[in-house]
Amino acid sequence: MGHTATPEAHSSGLTATEHRLANGLRVVLSEDHLTPVAAVCLWYDVGSRHEVEGRTGLAHLFEHLMFQGSASVKGNGHFELVQGAGGSLNGTTSFERTNYFETMPAHQLELALWLEADRMGSLLTALDQESLDNQRDVVKNERRQRYDNVPYGTAFERLSALAFPDGHPYHHTPIGSMADLDAASLEDARAFFRTYYAPGNAVLSVVGDIDPEQTLGWIERYFGTIPAHNGKPEPRDGSLPDVVGENVREVIEEDVPSRALMAAYRLPQDGTRESDAADLALTVLGGGESSRLHNRLVRRDRSAVTAGFGLLRLAGAPSLGWLDVKASSGVELAAIEAAVDEELARFAEQGPTAEEMERAQAQLEREWLDRLATVAGRADELCRFAVLFGDPQLALTAVQRVLDVTAEEVKAVAAARLRPDNRAVLVYEPTAAAAEQDDEQDDDQDEQNQQDEQGEGAEA
Repeated sequence: MGHTATPEAHSSGLTATEHRLANGLRVVLSEDHLTPVAAVCLWYDVGSRHEVEGRTGLAHLFEHLMFQGSASVKGNGHFELVQGAGGSLNGTTSFERTNYFETMPAHQLELALWLEADRMGSLLTALDQESLDNQRDVVKNERRQRYDNVPYGTAFERLSALAFPDGHPYHHTPIGSMADLDAASLEDARAFFRTYYAPGNAVLSVVGDIDPEQTLGWIERYFGTIPAHNGKPEPRDGSLPDVVGENVREVIEEDVPSRALMAAYRLPQDGTRESDAADLALTVLGGGESSRLHNRLVRRDRSAVTAGFGLLRLAGAPSLGWLDVKASSGVELAAIEAAVDEELARFAEQGPTAEEMERAQAQLEREWLDRLATVAGRADELCRFAVLFGDPQLALTAVQRVLDVTAEEVKAVAAARLRPDNRAVLVYEPTAAAAEQDDEQDDDQDEQNQQDEQGEGAEA
């Protein structure tokens, strides 16, 4: 077992030590004896960007299959054992990784480690057609509930497809298509596991009230016997020009509550100083009710009911600045888009004020410290920086990097990237039936307002 340590203090005095097993598994430990809990987080370097055409959604489907039993744990046993021990657990899939995590009472840490090791080493012994079909149906139902049958549900999927061209590894989202989910075979799933669920393709972090020597002993005992195997293909190149350079736009007519303007701006990749500057720019422009876009569109013009702007950080492709504006009744989206462009142009020319800069940095600092303050959040961030950037220690210095960004850097990234020729635009127009229903609701509200006013007058 190799071992390196970084003893000096970082954010709030937090430290982490790094280790590597002979089979390639990277291990990161961080002691925190404030409360008697421990978090286990396991990141596999596989997400939807690693999928091939015709088999989209396989990474997310496999996330579900990992909870369907292994050699020593049958059926739903992983959930039952963790929850029965007083812990919590889940897993998620993104463009760039799949992660699994448990938060346990400290004295139940060994159980969580054994469970994760058992399915990493032996899931294929329990994976059969019945469990594949069962979880395929679960994922398809999740797609219906979260994407296909809710207002604006496919917006993320549509905008990603617009922002990343055909053939790009980020063109499709982790949920996958119904057709590809149906096409996935048992052998596809087994091959996917053999390719990506290897010790050398994973990072395990354990954070909390732990004894590092004992924890490493458990990890060596349970994970160290899992054979190393390679053969993972390199992910496809996700790089793109800095600027889209053309008008990419789609108009959707659906039964939605109101008109909506959504856009994805191509921004610097995660892990760079420019990405932190972009995060600050979007926080000033659309991060909450004190932001410029909220003040302009919602408070001043009253042309929108919501206006937000956030950053989707991506390490293997350009990050996306995500604009989401829901229009007030009767307002044309062209007027909203013109106002957005006016505000972005003004910001690119003038940059943030000192007060805006201070507020945005404080907001992002609080969000980072909130993440690092919990054992689960810290475990996740340690894994993220290890998998995506090769160094878990970067998680403990991320706050300072945000605070080091200058107003000039924020202004520069806005001028270079927040432009009309560097975005994909999605426009939602309600169908005639939805528009009529919205008008009826407005009429009902007007009538109610009149009654309220009359009632107040009579009472007075």
